[in-house]
Amino acid sequence: MSIDMNIEFPVPFAKMSGTGNDFIVIDHRQAIFPAKDQAAFVRAVCRRMFSVGADGLILIENSEKADFSWQFYNANGSVAEMCGNGARCAARFAYARGIAAEKKMCFETLAGIIEAEILDNDGVSLLMTDPVDYRKGLSADLGGQEMDISFMDSGVPHAVLFMEEGVDIPVKEWGHTIRFHELFQPAGTNVNFVQDLGEGVIRVRTYERGVEDETMACGTGAVAAAIFAAEKGVCSSPVEVLTSGGEQLKIVFDLQGNGTAENVYLQGPARIIYIGQITAEALL
Repeated sequence: MSIDMNIEFPVPFAKMSGTGNDFIVIDHRQAIFPAKDQAAFVRAVCRRMFSVGADGLILIENSEKADFSWQFYNANGSVAEMCGNGARCAARFAYARGIAAEKKMCFETLAGIIEAEILDNDGVSLLMTDPVDYRKGLSADLGGQEMDISFMDSGVPHAVLFMEEGVDIPVKEWGHTIRFHELFQPAGTNVNFVQDLGEGVIRVRTYERGVEDETMACGTGAVAAAIFAAEKGVCSSPVEVLTSGGEQLKIVFDLQGNGTAENVYLQGPARIIYIGQITAEALL
Protein backbone atom coordinates (compact mmCIF):
# COMPACT_ATOMS: atom_id res chain seq x y z
CA MET A 1 0.00 0.00 0.00
CA SER A 2 1.43 3.40 -0.97
CA ILE A 3 0.71 6.88 0.38
CA ASP A 4 -0.74 9.36 -2.11
CA MET A 5 1.39 12.52 -1.97
CA ASN A 6 2.22 15.26 -4.40
CA ILE A 7 6.01 14.79 -4.22
CA GLU A 8 8.60 14.77 -6.98
CA PHE A 9 10.93 11.83 -6.34
CA PRO A 10 13.73 11.14 -5.68
CA VAL A 11 14.17 13.36 -2.61
CA PRO A 12 17.83 14.14 -1.67
CA PHE A 13 18.64 13.74 2.01
CA ALA A 14 21.39 13.22 4.57
CA LYS A 15 21.25 10.65 7.35
CA MET A 16 22.84 12.15 10.46
CA SER A 17 23.52 11.09 14.04
CA GLY A 18 23.95 13.10 17.22
CA THR A 19 25.30 10.71 19.89
CA GLY A 20 23.06 7.94 18.53
CA ASN A 21 19.94 10.07 18.05
CA ASP A 22 19.47 9.69 14.27
CA PHE A 23 17.76 12.01 11.80
CA ILE A 24 16.81 12.41 8.17
CA VAL A 25 17.82 15.95 7.09
CA ILE A 26 16.40 17.54 3.92
CA ASP A 27 17.22 20.87 2.28
CA HIS A 28 13.69 22.26 1.93
CA ARG A 29 14.52 25.86 1.02
CA GLN A 30 12.78 25.14 -2.27
CA ALA A 31 9.68 23.30 -1.12
CA ILE A 32 9.61 19.63 -2.07
CA PHE A 33 6.21 18.86 -0.59
CA PRO A 34 3.36 20.88 0.97
CA ALA A 35 2.79 21.16 4.71
CA LYS A 36 -0.31 18.96 4.54
CA ASP A 37 1.78 15.97 3.37
CA GLN A 38 4.72 16.38 5.71
CA ALA A 39 3.52 14.41 8.75
CA ALA A 40 2.51 11.40 6.64
CA PHE A 41 5.82 11.53 4.76
CA VAL A 42 7.73 11.61 8.06
CA ARG A 43 5.83 8.64 9.48
CA ALA A 44 6.54 6.64 6.32
CA VAL A 45 10.26 7.33 5.91
CA CYS A 46 11.13 7.14 9.64
CA ARG A 47 10.00 3.50 9.79
CA ARG A 48 12.94 1.26 10.58
CA MET A 49 13.61 -1.78 8.37
CA PHE A 50 10.86 -0.80 5.90
CA SER A 51 12.19 2.64 4.97
CA VAL A 52 15.13 4.94 5.83
CA GLY A 53 14.49 4.77 9.58
CA ALA A 54 15.15 7.58 12.06
CA ASP A 55 14.15 9.14 15.39
CA GLY A 56 13.05 12.28 13.54
CA LEU A 57 13.14 14.32 10.35
CA ILE A 58 14.47 17.86 9.85
CA LEU A 59 13.48 20.25 7.06
CA ILE A 60 15.94 23.11 6.53
CA GLU A 61 14.05 26.18 5.32
CA ASN A 62 14.62 29.86 4.59
CA SER A 63 14.49 32.52 7.29
CA GLU A 64 14.29 36.32 7.29
CA LYS A 65 15.58 36.48 10.88
CA ALA A 66 18.48 34.00 10.89
CA ASP A 67 20.75 31.92 8.67
CA PHE A 68 17.94 29.41 8.23
CA SER A 69 14.92 27.96 9.98
CA TRP A 70 13.83 24.38 10.54
CA GLN A 71 10.79 22.22 10.86
CA PHE A 72 11.44 19.35 13.26
CA TYR A 73 9.28 16.23 13.24
CA ASN A 74 9.36 13.27 15.60
CA ALA A 75 9.18 9.83 14.01
CA ASN A 76 5.41 9.65 14.62
CA GLY A 77 4.84 12.80 12.57
CA SER A 78 4.33 15.13 15.53
CA VAL A 79 6.06 18.51 15.60
CA ALA A 80 8.57 19.27 18.38
CA GLU A 81 9.61 22.75 19.44
CA MET A 82 13.26 21.80 19.88
CA CYS A 83 15.70 18.89 19.80
CA GLY A 84 19.26 19.41 20.99
CA ASN A 85 20.84 16.54 19.08
CA GLY A 86 18.81 17.39 15.98
CA ALA A 87 19.81 21.04 16.24
CA ARG A 88 23.51 20.13 16.23
CA CYS A 89 22.92 18.00 13.14
CA ALA A 90 21.00 20.81 11.44
CA ALA A 91 23.88 23.23 12.10
CA ARG A 92 26.49 20.81 10.74
CA PHE A 93 24.35 20.11 7.66
CA ALA A 94 23.79 23.82 7.01
CA TYR A 95 27.52 24.59 7.26
CA ALA A 96 28.50 21.63 5.07
CA ARG A 97 26.01 22.72 2.38
CA GLY A 98 26.95 26.41 2.54
CA ILE A 99 23.49 27.36 3.81
CA ALA A 100 25.28 28.98 6.75
CA ALA A 101 28.45 30.63 5.48
CA GLU A 102 30.23 30.92 8.83
CA LYS A 103 31.00 28.42 11.60
CA LYS A 104 29.01 30.62 13.98
CA MET A 105 25.37 30.78 12.96
CA CYS A 106 21.83 31.10 14.28
CA PHE A 107 18.56 29.51 13.21
CA GLU A 108 14.87 29.67 13.97
CA THR A 109 13.04 26.98 15.93
CA LEU A 110 9.63 26.96 17.60
CA ALA A 111 11.52 27.31 20.90
CA GLY A 112 13.23 30.51 19.70
CA ILE A 113 16.47 31.50 17.98
CA ILE A 114 19.27 28.99 18.58
CA GLU A 115 22.94 29.96 18.24
CA ALA A 116 25.39 27.32 17.05
CA GLU A 117 29.10 27.01 16.40
CA ILE A 118 30.90 24.32 14.43
CA LEU A 119 33.84 22.97 16.46
CA ASP A 120 36.81 20.83 15.46
CA ASN A 121 36.20 17.42 13.89
CA ASP A 122 32.45 16.67 14.09
CA GLY A 123 31.61 18.74 17.18
CA VAL A 124 28.90 21.40 17.44
CA SER A 125 28.14 23.74 20.35
CA LEU A 126 24.65 25.17 20.86
CA LEU A 127 23.63 28.13 22.99
CA MET A 128 20.21 26.94 24.13
CA THR A 129 17.24 29.08 25.07
CA ASP A 130 17.00 29.49 28.87
CA PRO A 131 14.92 26.70 30.46
CA VAL A 132 11.50 27.68 31.82
CA ASP A 133 8.57 26.22 33.78
CA TYR A 134 10.62 24.66 36.59
CA ARG A 135 8.55 22.35 38.81
CA LYS A 136 9.99 20.43 41.75
CA GLY A 137 8.56 18.16 44.42
CA LEU A 138 6.34 16.21 42.03
CA SER A 139 5.81 12.46 42.45
CA ALA A 140 4.24 9.48 40.72
CA ASP A 141 3.70 5.81 41.53
CA LEU A 142 6.17 3.59 39.69
CA GLY A 143 6.44 -0.09 40.45
CA GLY A 144 4.46 0.32 43.65
CA GLN A 145 6.54 3.14 45.10
CA GLU A 146 6.28 6.93 44.98
CA MET A 147 9.16 8.40 42.98
CA ASP A 148 10.28 12.03 43.19
CA ILE A 149 10.11 13.94 39.90
CA SER A 150 11.47 17.32 38.82
CA PHE A 151 10.36 19.05 35.64
CA MET A 152 11.50 21.83 33.31
CA ASP A 153 11.05 22.93 29.73
CA SER A 154 14.55 23.02 28.25
CA GLY A 155 13.20 23.63 24.76
CA VAL A 156 10.71 20.80 25.13
CA PRO A 157 9.18 19.40 28.35
CA HIS A 158 11.33 17.06 30.45
CA ALA A 159 10.65 15.10 33.63
CA VAL A 160 13.79 14.05 35.54
CA LEU A 161 14.12 11.20 38.06
CA PHE A 162 17.29 10.38 40.00
CA MET A 163 17.99 6.66 40.42
CA GLU A 164 20.58 4.72 42.41
CA GLU A 165 23.54 3.43 40.42
CA GLY A 166 23.19 -0.27 39.58
CA VAL A 167 19.37 -0.22 39.61
CA ASP A 168 17.72 -1.91 36.62
CA ILE A 169 15.47 0.81 35.17
CA PRO A 170 12.46 -0.25 33.04
CA VAL A 171 12.80 2.86 30.89
CA LYS A 172 10.06 2.09 28.37
CA GLU A 173 7.47 1.03 30.99
CA TRP A 174 8.11 3.81 33.51
CA GLY A 175 8.77 6.37 30.80
CA HIS A 176 5.42 5.62 29.16
CA THR A 177 3.64 5.94 32.52
CA ILE A 178 5.14 9.37 33.27
CA ARG A 179 4.94 10.61 29.67
CA PHE A 180 1.12 10.25 29.82
CA HIS A 181 0.71 11.06 33.54
CA GLU A 182 -2.00 13.59 34.43
CA LEU A 183 0.70 15.86 35.90
CA PHE A 184 1.99 16.60 32.42
CA GLN A 185 -1.14 16.72 30.31
CA PRO A 186 -2.21 17.73 27.76
CA ALA A 187 1.21 18.04 26.07
CA GLY A 188 2.88 15.11 27.83
CA THR A 189 6.58 15.03 28.62
CA ASN A 190 9.89 13.39 27.83
CA VAL A 191 11.27 11.37 30.74
CA ASN A 192 14.90 11.14 31.93
CA PHE A 193 16.34 8.62 34.39
CA VAL A 194 19.60 9.90 35.88
CA GLN A 195 22.39 8.09 37.73
CA ASP A 196 25.45 9.72 39.32
CA LEU A 197 28.69 8.12 38.10
CA GLY A 198 30.92 10.45 40.14
CA GLU A 199 33.60 12.97 39.15
CA GLY A 200 31.13 15.24 37.35
CA VAL A 201 29.66 12.52 35.13
CA ILE A 202 26.02 11.43 35.06
CA ARG A 203 24.32 8.71 33.03
CA VAL A 204 21.02 9.71 31.41
CA ARG A 205 18.51 7.34 29.81
CA THR A 206 15.61 9.05 28.05
CA TYR A 207 12.12 8.01 27.00
CA GLU A 208 11.21 10.38 24.17
CA ARG A 209 7.76 11.68 23.50
CA GLY A 210 6.98 11.22 19.80
CA VAL A 211 9.34 8.26 19.48
CA GLU A 212 7.52 6.51 22.37
CA ASP A 213 10.57 4.51 23.36
CA GLU A 214 14.06 4.92 24.79
CA THR A 215 16.43 6.69 22.39
CA MET A 216 20.20 6.48 22.34
CA ALA A 217 20.51 10.13 23.43
CA CYS A 218 18.48 13.29 24.00
CA GLY A 219 20.19 16.69 24.05
CA THR A 220 17.45 18.69 25.75
CA GLY A 221 17.03 15.83 28.24
CA ALA A 222 20.75 15.92 29.01
CA VAL A 223 20.42 19.66 29.66
CA ALA A 224 17.52 19.19 32.07
CA ALA A 225 19.28 16.33 33.87
CA ALA A 226 22.56 18.24 34.22
CA ILE A 227 20.90 21.36 35.65
CA PHE A 228 18.87 19.41 38.20
CA ALA A 229 21.96 17.36 39.11
CA ALA A 230 23.89 20.59 39.79
CA GLU A 231 20.97 21.99 41.78
CA LYS A 232 21.02 18.83 43.94
CA GLY A 233 24.80 19.16 44.48
CA VAL A 234 25.57 15.97 42.57
CA CYS A 235 27.94 17.83 40.22
CA SER A 236 28.66 21.28 38.85
CA SER A 237 29.07 22.85 35.43
CA PRO A 238 30.49 21.63 33.11
CA VAL A 239 28.63 18.31 33.39
CA GLU A 240 29.55 15.29 31.29
CA VAL A 241 26.51 13.23 30.32
CA LEU A 242 26.93 9.58 29.31
CA THR A 243 24.15 8.67 26.90
CA SER A 244 22.47 5.31 26.33
CA GLY A 245 24.48 4.97 23.12
CA GLY A 246 27.73 5.15 25.09
CA GLU A 247 28.82 8.59 23.84
CA GLN A 248 29.13 11.80 25.86
CA LEU A 249 27.57 15.24 25.77
CA LYS A 250 28.92 18.26 27.65
CA ILE A 251 26.52 20.69 29.31
CA VAL A 252 27.86 24.11 30.37
CA PHE A 253 25.67 26.62 32.25
CA ASP A 254 25.48 29.27 34.95
CA LEU A 255 23.46 27.94 37.89
CA GLN A 256 21.47 30.67 39.64
CA GLY A 257 20.77 30.83 43.38
CA ASN A 258 17.14 29.78 42.91
CA GLY A 259 18.14 26.57 41.12
CA THR A 260 17.48 27.84 37.60
CA ALA A 261 20.14 28.13 34.89
CA GLU A 262 21.25 30.65 32.28
CA ASN A 263 23.79 30.67 29.42
CA VAL A 264 23.19 26.98 28.72
CA TYR A 265 25.45 25.32 26.15
CA LEU A 266 25.04 21.82 24.72
CA GLN A 267 28.17 20.40 23.11
CA GLY A 268 28.66 17.11 21.30
CA PRO A 269 29.18 15.36 17.97
CA ALA A 270 26.95 15.67 14.89
CA ARG A 271 27.93 13.17 12.23
CA ILE A 272 26.97 12.89 8.58
CA ILE A 273 26.45 9.14 8.15
CA TYR A 274 25.49 9.02 4.51
CA ILE A 275 23.99 11.04 1.64
CA GLY A 276 21.25 9.52 -0.49
CA GLN A 277 17.97 9.85 -2.34
CA ILE A 278 14.55 8.75 -1.10
CA THR A 279 12.50 7.03 -3.78
CA ALA A 280 8.74 6.58 -3.93
CA GLU A 281 9.23 2.99 -2.78
CA ALA A 282 10.23 4.29 0.67
CA LEU A 283 6.53 5.04 1.21
CA LEU A 284 5.31 1.51 0.43
